[in-house]
Amino acid sequence: MTDLTPLLAFRWSPRAFDPDAELTADEVAALLEAARWAPSAGNAQPWRFALGHRQDETWKRILVGLPDADQGWARHAAALLLAAHAGGEPERTAYDLGQAVAHLTVQATALGLHVRQLTRLDRARLTTELDLPDDIRPLVVAAIGRLGDPAMLPPDLYARETALRRRRPVSALLLR
Repeated sequence: MTDLTPLLAFRWSPRAFDPDAELTADEVAALLEAARWAPSAGNAQPWRFALGHRQDETWKRILVGLPDADQGWARHAAALLLAAHAGGEPERTAYDLGQAVAHLTVQATALGLHVRQLTRLDRARLTTELDLPDDIRPLVVAAIGRLGDPAMLPPDLYARETALRRRRPVSALLLR
């Protein structure tokens, strides 16, 4: 494999989070700063976040917007972050929002944290639960925390959690 910065090579999206671990204020600040400094077309920064810490009201309101199967493991994450795009053209704002979440994810790796992004959401419910303005559109929820014990997962998720990571070869990604 080509040399890759360890921040990218060792980034991993687990489902097993430590149910007792919490994020420090400094960790949260670093994650949000990383997102804030992400590239943005015209410096529009068309991203908005709702951050909930385990068991606070925002966390609970985000959790109920996830499918039941994902709630089972996501409830152990130290934080749930709803990432939404604000105004503008969805194609462009979603791209910029993806940059912000990617930067947050790399920063999390640098801090010894893990992030799993979820796109299967009940967007209408999240909009209602969080009382979001009309121009704020939920796109992804990121579960954030410290790695937990995969043995706590149901058997089907345990198998996926402990399987080897696989990626398509670069040649399969290139258009000809």
